[in-house]
Amino acid sequence: MPVEILSVANMPGLDLAAFEREFTMHWLWKAEDKAKLLAEVAPRVRGIQATGSSVVDAQLIGRLPKLEIIACCGVGYDGIDVAAARARNVLVTNTPDVLNDCVADLAIGLLVAASRGIGRGERHVRAGKWLQGGVPLATRVSGKRLGIVGMGRIGRVIAKRAAGFDLTIAYHARRKVPDLPFAYYDRLVELARDSDFLVAIVPGGKETFHLIDEAVLRALGPKGILVNVARGSVVDEAALVRCLQEGSLGGAGLDVFEEEPKMPEALWGMENVVLTPHIGSATHETRAAMSRLTLDNLAAHFAGRPVLTPVP
Repeated sequence: MPVEILSVANMPGLDLAAFEREFTMHWLWKAEDKAKLLAEVAPRVRGIQATGSSVVDAQLIGRLPKLEIIACCGVGYDGIDVAAARARNVLVTNTPDVLNDCVADLAIGLLVAASRGIGRGERHVRAGKWLQGGVPLATRVSGKRLGIVGMGRIGRVIAKRAAGFDLTIAYHARRKVPDLPFAYYDRLVELARDSDFLVAIVPGGKETFHLIDEAVLRALGPKGILVNVARGSVVDEAALVRCLQEGSLGGAGLDVFEEEPKMPEALWGMENVVLTPHIGSATHETRAAMSRLTLDNLAAHFAGRPVLTPVP
């Protein structure tokens, strides 16, 4: 009898047909009456398919007596109550590595776009204003100082790309990484003070909530630019808006927000801010790889093999 899996969230690029070939899928996010569907299938569900923005809390885990595995299609899993899962001996997996390149590409893209005023220039041309004059001068990227907040898999790939711009790289992380040639700062506010650009690429969750606070933003300064491709919760959004409005922060490139898809409307009209709708992994190639790895983790577990990418 096919294993029954509860899908709690969809994302563009998730290969629904491939999941249906392997398992009996219950698409909770499609259901008109989610409570009814959950009540019907809860006694039989053995696995959950989630995404990086899903909430899989202790209450949901507790409702599924046969649950064995939660497979997250995303590198972040801060919405999953890992402690509650482990208390029930439920495995949790994610999809690291397969999205490193695309997230790093976007981080550099946002940095260049925010520094060079690409969004402002594009809007200026589209509005037919170029005949009336150009746009203000922008900030050069090459040869500046880049601070990276987080030096995991993606942080290292960002550093590799940044080296191509002759950026001087330094970083802040929970601990110094011994095999890296970059300067390490154990105090984030000091890294911000000594950087022209600051890129956030740390996991979400309680440990990093508002890690980039008003003091860090003010240390980055009126010419500094913040790029966030981590989680919206990593940045104190109210402080960010305040610093941008006051001119105590030079600009920002933001792919993530505290209450997605909501964001402070004050950001919409700011010419020194570049906004994207959480598209770090949103390419055909990367989403296909994420979908495949999520499915492979589920398939491996139910075939009695070790999962490929358990969370730490």
